[in-house]
Parts: sequence; structure tokens; C-alpha cells
Amino acid sequence: MEASEPLMRGAAVSKALIVVDVQNDFCEGGSLAVKGGAKVAFEIGAMLRQWQWADEDDREYSLVVATRDHHVDPGDHFSDDPDFVDSWPPHCVVGTDGAAFHPNLDPQPFAAIFLKGEHQAAYSGFEGRASDGATLAEWLRRRRVKDVDICGIATDYCVLATALDAHREGFSTRVLTQYTAGVAPETTATALSRLADAGVTVV
Repeated sequence: MEASEPLMRGAAVSKALIVVDVQNDFCEGGSLAVKGGAKVAFEIGAMLRQWQWADEDDREYSLVVATRDHHVDPGDHFSDDPDFVDSWPPHCVVGTDGAAFHPNLDPQPFAAIFLKGEHQAAYSGFEGRASDGATLAEWLRRRRVKDVDICGIATDYCVLATALDAHREGFSTRVLTQYTAGVAPETTATALSRLADAGVTVV
């Protein structure tokens, strides 16, 4: 369930946190597990608990949102013989436990959840839509968000794609590496270099 979604009519909201795809299938025990996924889920959950309990004036983020893979039939994105570049084992299928948020992450703080990839591959959270049909970019702009921090899974795929799209959409963008997990060290290092080269701040 999504929390209330405030519309800002006055001063700009300074910053939002985007939590990318912290789902069971991307954590240990899932069908497409990323090493360290459960730990990242726990650390993001702890950060959000501190955020919730902080005085409103002391909060770093005005809003927190999340993305989720939400596959029904994504075509060639799924394969019984995946190449792990363009095709992958089935994961985050709608109606399965693998599509749910990891239990270390309480979704209560999320003002909106953006579902992506029902019938096609979708790596970036900016390809997803909220319950009202809004894209992530539309939703953030309606709330006068200018700056975004991004965390989640996986650094070298969906976090990378989401951060690059955030930057292209004109948001001042940071990736919080303490709160991310990557598929492999080599592809993660390449992803972080791509982000820095594109103008995304890597923290």
C-alpha cells in the first residue's frame, strides 16, 4: 500500500530518495540473487526508520519512493537459457513472493511505488508507473523535487539505468553506494565510472 502523496504548491521539495528493486528475487535465496542484497535491504530499512523518526525539519529527504520489477510476460527478457546480458531467469513475476519487497525493508515509508516491466524488459525506474499512472519523472516534478538520491539493487543494472535517466530528466542525482549491491565487481566498477562520466555524483 502506498502512503499519501502530497502535492507541493509552495516552496520546492529539496530532495527525494529512490529505492530501486529491493525485492526477494534479487536477494539471497531469490531466483536472480545479488550477493549482499539482504544486507542492503536491512541497511536501507534502518536508514528509513531513522528518517521516519526524525523531526520533519531534520529530515534529509522530503519524500521517499520505490521501484519494483513487476513482470507478467516480458518476452525475451526471460529465458530458460539466459545469457545474463539481455536475457535472465524468470524473476519478480507478478503474484509470486519473489516480486515482493524483501522482509528487511518495510514499505510503509514509500509515498509511491513505481511498477515496471509488465510486458517488456525495464531496467530504469523511470520506465515505471505509480498507481495513478504517473511516470516517476512526472510524479517527482509535480511535487517540485529537484534533487534525488538513489539506492537499491543492482548497482550495475537497475540502479545504473535509474540514475542515468534521473540525470537525463534534469534531476541533480547521487548514487549512495553504501546502500547498493552489484551483480559483479567488474560490472559494478564499470557502472560507477559510467555514472561519474555522465555527471551523476557517486557517494
